[in-house]
Amino acid sequence: MVIKVFLASSSGSTAIKKKQQDVVGFLEALKVEYTELDIACNEKNRMWMRENVPSEKKPSNGIPLPPQIFNEDSYCGDYDTFFDAKEDNSVYAFLGLPPPPGSKVESCLARQSRAIFCTYFNSMAV
Repeated sequence: MVIKVFLASSSGSTAIKKKQQDVVGFLEALKVEYTELDIACNEKNRMWMRENVPSEKKPSNGIPLPPQIFNEDSYCGDYDTFFDAKEDNSVYAFLGLPPPPGSKVESCLARQSRAIFCTYFNSMAV
């Protein structure tokens, strides 16, 4: 699975630049492999991004702004949804990736799975 981050290398907006840096920096800190796709210098990237952001996720003018994040061809979200996932410690789920082995997320999911199994098993024993 390849995470694709659509960026604008020559954006005049400081806010967009900051959001792009935040996404890329966080992915690097998590050691998540990703590919940067520039929409400023590559018309094909720009058109692909615009066509593949779901219509309900596009702003009122219909043109989504970077950064936009995909897992292969599957849309993950924009900066705001990425930020929410970051705040909720659910970035791996947001990206559609399994948590890395030994991570806090993985151990938490394992505990939840055991608890669900135990609850189910105990209800069957009654």
